[in-house]
Amino acid sequence: MISFIISILMYESPRVVFTKEEIEKYEELSKSLNEGGLIDYSLQYQKYRFLEYLSLKGNYVFHGSNNNNIERFEPRKQTLYNNELTTAVFATTEPIWSIFYAVFNRSALIGSFRNGCIIGRSKKYHYYSINESTIKNNPWTDGMLYILPKDKFHMSGQGKVQFDEWICNEYVTPISKISVSLSDFYFLNIVAVHKDNESLFSTWMFYKARTLLANSKRASNNL
Repeated sequence: MISFIISILMYESPRVVFTKEEIEKYEELSKSLNEGGLIDYSLQYQKYRFLEYLSLKGNYVFHGSNNNNIERFEPRKQTLYNNELTTAVFATTEPIWSIFYAVFNRSALIGSFRNGCIIGRSKKYHYYSINESTIKNNPWTDGMLYILPKDKFHMSGQGKVQFDEWICNEYVTPISKISVSLSDFYFLNIVAVHKDNESLFSTWMFYKARTLLANSKRASNNL
């Protein structure tokens, strides 16, 4: 039942189908992954496709940051999606969610931003909402997506429905990294805006309707 509700209120991850030529180029580029090195990405395919391909290989998790020069990740006190406190490094198997964290300028935050990638019925669903005061502050920037070894991490929760949130309780050195910009964020057009004092429940309930209305208005203005 919960999975069904999530599928109505949120957006499913894109279903990426790779061509044979695309896979060959990704495999060749994957050879450049090294200890902390920057990937020189010059392929004609959107970056999220390459990162989704890496995710499907099952060896990596991702962490997005405004900081372009992290050499080693240190466990820090943070809150899990269920509000439980932990000291850990956070990551996810969903690179699109990580790209959001790379291009969202945390220094521009005035209030709250709400987002997540939730697994339900073996599918992933996304939501992204930023409060009014922050969205007026132009909260976007260029950032870095770090590729981390998945075998160092474990999922933060259990159950049929949970966030695609992975944690590691020790220091982690990135395998590689890739620079990203706002144009690399696949779900840019479904970022909603919520009121500064709005409850989380209201944000969830009205999230998809707000994005559909905003996109409808943009389409009308472009006619």
